Amino acid sequence: MKLQDGIAWGVESGVGRIVLSRPEKANALNFALLSALAQAIDELIALAPRVVLISAQGPVFSAGGDISWMLAAGENFHAEVDRTLQVVNPAMHRLVSAPIPVVSAVSGPLGGAGIALALCADFVLGATSMKLRTGYAALGVTPDLGVTYFLSRRIGTMRARQWLMLSDAIDAEECLKAGVVDALYPADELASAVEALVARLARSAPGSVGGIKKLCNALQAGDLLVQLDLEREILSGCARSTDFQEGVRAFSEKRAPLFTGS
Repeated sequence: MKLQDGIAWGVESGVGRIVLSRPEKANALNFALLSALAQAIDELIALAPRVVLISAQGPVFSAGGDISWMLAAGENFHAEVDRTLQVVNPAMHRLVSAPIPVVSAVSGPLGGAGIALALCADFVLGATSMKLRTGYAALGVTPDLGVTYFLSRRIGTMRARQWLMLSDAIDAEECLKAGVVDALYPADELASAVEALVARLARSAPGSVGGIKKLCNALQAGDLLVQLDLEREILSGCARSTDFQEGVRAFSEKRAPLFTGS
């Protein structure tokens, strides 16, 4: 496995693995990690594995965007948004479009753009310890990395809208009921369940499962690219606002934000 900037990846026995490997920071996402993710996706797709597994080290799948990164960027965070998404958005589209089944193992809580890394998969298996919190509205910004696309595809547009606007924590059972995850397992049983599914997919005929994915993707042809571009445009605008600066400060100070609409 190659390890770079919080992402580990490699292919063995036909299985491509992408592992969020920044557990000391709750696998929070910053420019370096997302750049490494884009590299990992491109290298794995070039090696044409039979299946790709996305997982994470530590008790948190991903907390979403790295607040310390946002604070350090300050009023220039909008430039960081553009720089980051120009690198990672095309890679996310390539992963979703590739004729390779993707499985994600959601081993714990996830939020923000971490939701996209989990829900871009064709199969999403979760631990009973997982919970989801979108988080964007609490910071005064809008979703990125395809969160609106992937979440709406699984739970419906209206429910996704509500979850994104309210930023409430959604527990594992509600996630299962809503369709965020396909199955839940006790934490100590998740890995074996995931590996069994990955092995089954790796034994499948690549032309069959790849063709099925391509045909299903064709039903929504172009939608993801359009949505990624729109997310980037709107998030870039929010990242310039004083409300965003207040949201980040309030989060780091553990207090309720005072948004003014500016």
